[in-house]
Amino acid sequence: MTLLATTRCSCLRLVIGPLRVTGKFNNVRTMSTESAVQFETKGNKGIITLNRPKALNALNLDMVRLIYPQLKKWESDSKMKMVILKGAGEKAFCAGGDVRGEYFSPLILIIIINNKMHEINQHCVPISFIAIAESGRGSPISQDFFREEYRLNGKIGTLGIPFVSLIHGICMGGGVGLSVHGTFRVVTENAIFAMPETQIGFFSDVGGSYFLPRLPGKLGTYLALTGRRLKGLDIVKAGIATHFVSSSHLNYLEDELLRIEEPNANRISHILAKHQEQWKDDFKQEFSEKKHMGRINSTFGVDSVEKIIEALNQDSSSWSKEVFNDLSKASPLSLKVTFELIKRGQKQILPECLKMEFRVSQNILKHDDFYSGVTARLIDKTNNPKWNPQSLSDVTDSMVDSIFQKVDGVSDLNL
Repeated sequence: MTLLATTRCSCLRLVIGPLRVTGKFNNVRTMSTESAVQFETKGNKGIITLNRPKALNALNLDMVRLIYPQLKKWESDSKMKMVILKGAGEKAFCAGGDVRGEYFSPLILIIIINNKMHEINQHCVPISFIAIAESGRGSPISQDFFREEYRLNGKIGTLGIPFVSLIHGICMGGGVGLSVHGTFRVVTENAIFAMPETQIGFFSDVGGSYFLPRLPGKLGTYLALTGRRLKGLDIVKAGIATHFVSSSHLNYLEDELLRIEEPNANRISHILAKHQEQWKDDFKQEFSEKKHMGRINSTFGVDSVEKIIEALNQDSSSWSKEVFNDLSKASPLSLKVTFELIKRGQKQILPECLKMEFRVSQNILKHDDFYSGVTARLIDKTNNPKWNPQSLSDVTDSMVDSIFQKVDGVSDLNL
């Protein structure tokens, strides 16, 4: 059984203007109730459905405040043995954070899938970051949202019962934070992953400093600095997702998980592996970045962003030119902060990483780059941010270090 033809045909096509997504994801259950999050209990299993399909299940603060206590309740109930998280609708698992709860015109980004160019909408960034940028420096919006979102990420990562995310469609930003720290992450051929925050003057958050440095070689550093996207099976091969299943079988998988009388990690793993086995022919495909891993490890395995740029300039390959182009569009400050974040995160546990990220989130929002990046990329769409500092050489070590310090007047994240 193969999904090659299905994968080639099912890529999304998005257009500038009011949010409009075309593409088909088969057999994904939809929910029509008004609640933005729906909770169900089926025997000893809890089900969380992100239920904002028209907003691509973007995560807002109200949703965070519903999910966190429900997880604590289920965790403290000795009868509960498993939690399943999924997104309603056909387009997205969760396309990021939504602070203000509004819909914005999308930013078109070009990515490479199966060596062909496709247009993909980066929904995770516009919805949340425009609202934060417009709210201004020191706004309580940025404190409340990031504090409570990161706290939820931490709870998922330390939950005392198995947590299974069923991921189809777009999974970026806040969607990554909801899923990547759980016990099992199941993706379909339509799943799209990215951490593109350096392009708008931010950094790879929601626990990115924890999971990215734990990917093979220097893949995590590469993905964080460049914002490169992964799709479908590549997300499993990168070590971000744990299992793969066709979108046409996602409902069958969920039904079988719910039929487990006494779920535990071993039984769940057995079911997931059994379903994944049906697509063993697809697993013979090489990881799309495998041919570049030697270059990725040598280029991104140096001790500074400047040395990454130097290595790219010494390599005349088309890959190096593309990567250099990606990095040249990013905020120099964000590149150095993200590089340092991943360096520190590889020695820390998840709660420590999230606490560090909260400090960084509050400090980086004091700088011009975030506001310039959001305005240029997402609001005015000039696509020409005025970074300050303008070059890597102007971003000093003391400037980077200051972003990791405790914020005056803001209490640290408490997990």
